[in-house]
Amino acid sequence: MGLLRGRHDEPGTRYQMHEKMISIGDDYWIEDSAGARVFKVDGKAARIRDTWKLKDTDGNVVAEIQERKLTIRDAIKIDIPLGHSATVKKALIGIRERFHVEVDGGEDLKVHGNIVDHEYEIERDGHKVAEISKKWFRVRDTYGVEIFDDKETVLILAITVAVDSMSHDVG
Repeated sequence: MGLLRGRHDEPGTRYQMHEKMISIGDDYWIEDSAGARVFKVDGKAARIRDTWKLKDTDGNVVAEIQERKLTIRDAIKIDIPLGHSATVKKALIGIRERFHVEVDGGEDLKVHGNIVDHEYEIERDGHKVAEISKKWFRVRDTYGVEIFDDKETVLILAITVAVDSMSHDVG
């Protein structure tokens, strides 16, 4: 994806997520590249919206991800207690799926690529901040999230959960 744009000399931190795990009411773990559990996604179902809580290994909520089903355009709100809040919205124009992430108090992000097949990137102001891909893991139904700035980890993982939910019509 973009040979020169957003190149990084050093690899970022990689996490692995499992396809078809983001289903209503299910919990699952996000693991680091060595397979150690680092974040838990706690899924809750409600009639009006789906909610996921991203928790650290101590059980502390580091982000809450809430689907807004009754809006004109699908949107998912991300609340990070010790950081920025954001809203993920599906882009209205284009053949390929794209998402726009409005970050409260920060620069917005753009999500683009082959979303359904988990081959996409997240950019801020033309610079890649994360890459999502299946190519790093040989385990079936597993894909990776490589984050190039560790300060963005919670936000990027929350965005990945939101994009997965919106693009795969879970629930």
